[in-house]
Parts: sequence; structure tokens; C-alpha cells
Amino acid sequence: MKHLRITQDFWTLFPEARIAVVCLTGIRNTGSSAELSEGLRCANEKAAQYLGKEVFSENPAVAVWREAYRQFKTKKGVRSSIENLLKRVEKGNPVSAINPLVDLYNTISLEYGLPCGGEDIDTLQGDLLLTLADGGESFLALGDEIEDPALPGEVVYKDELGIVCRCWNWRDGIRTMLTEQTSNALLVMESVDPARHEVLKEAAEQMSERAVKHLGGESRMMILNQSNSVFPLL
Repeated sequence: MKHLRITQDFWTLFPEARIAVVCLTGIRNTGSSAELSEGLRCANEKAAQYLGKEVFSENPAVAVWREAYRQFKTKKGVRSSIENLLKRVEKGNPVSAINPLVDLYNTISLEYGLPCGGEDIDTLQGDLLLTLADGGESFLALGDEIEDPALPGEVVYKDELGIVCRCWNWRDGIRTMLTEQTSNALLVMESVDPARHEVLKEAAEQMSERAVKHLGGESRMMILNQSNSVFPLL
């Protein structure tokens, strides 16, 4: 059985973090839905609530992740996935549709101001680890043609073949991306702000409920912490 495992070196850096996981099995990630499309459109508008500061980097949803990224080695200029989404909102460049499951997790991410990503479980090789990179593990990002290996000490999601997501939640790789052929998926949301851990739980519950409603299949969810850091996938 495959598992998501969070290693102790991660918890040493971020002892108060919470990782919400939603495991979807037997889904149908095809077609289009007027309800999902409208949800994403509305989420782009709702996300303005996280952009009240005149200086973009001072918005709490951005600032907390800027500080987190200072705690480990990162590729120059990278930002958390939620910052990247909110930057698009600020610039009037709404997050657009990709496929139903990606649209759903982007909707939840924008609504709750939290990073969210997803992987195709069937493409994972062995366990998925949230850990610190040794350095040099292979990674080919979505949209890239040249591999860009991980840095030593970088927070990453990785499996036995290499990096699945670099710089914690910055960019997913091509190998495990969610496609219309995906039938089993892992969605992950993260919080580094204890004041928002309950918001994380609500976001994960919404993700689980909406995924089953729109994509069918079954869903399991859990909030991982330092004392409970393993989650079974398939």
C-alpha cells in the first residue's frame, strides 16, 4: 500500500504545521460543469478579501508563506502556490479552467486563502514523502522541457523516482499531474498559521464533499500533524 509520510526533518522546521489530505478514489475527472465554472469565477472574486493591504507581500495570506519559505533552501524567486494565485487576482488575470479536479482545488484555494495541490496516485512510485531534499533529485515542472533538480535542504514532496512538487507547494511536476484520465487522486492543503488551522479543516471538508458531488467516487480526509503524520493512499 502507498502512503503519504511526513518526515521528522520537516517537523523540526515546522512543528506547528498542519497538512490536510483528501484521498479520492474512483472519480471521473472529465467533461465540464457549469456549476464548477461558476464556482471558480466566484472564487476569483472572493479572493479579493485576502488582498486588503496596499503592499501585496504584507497581506497575511501571503506574508505567512513568505516567512515559511525563509526557513529552508529555495530556488531564487519562487513563491507559494497561494501567493501565485492571489497575484493573478490582484493583476486582474483570473485563474482559468484546466480540468474539473484542478478547477475544484483552485476554487477551494482561492476561497480559503490556502495552498492546495493534487497528484495522480496511480503515477506515484512507492510512498510520497513530505521531507527535505538530499539535493539533485530529478524534477520536470509543468510547462518546462528541461529538468530542474532539487536543492539540498529544500522542502519537497517526493517519491522513489524523484520530486513530485518543489519548494513545498510551489510547482507540481509533469509525471504525477492530474489529467482527465485520473481516477485516484491525492489533494493536499497546508497551513503554517495556527490561527487558521480550523479554516484548513473546513477547507478540506469542503474539498471532500464537493469532489464526490461533482466527480463521483469516494473520499477520505485527515489532518496530519507531528504526532499523526502518516496517511494511507491505495
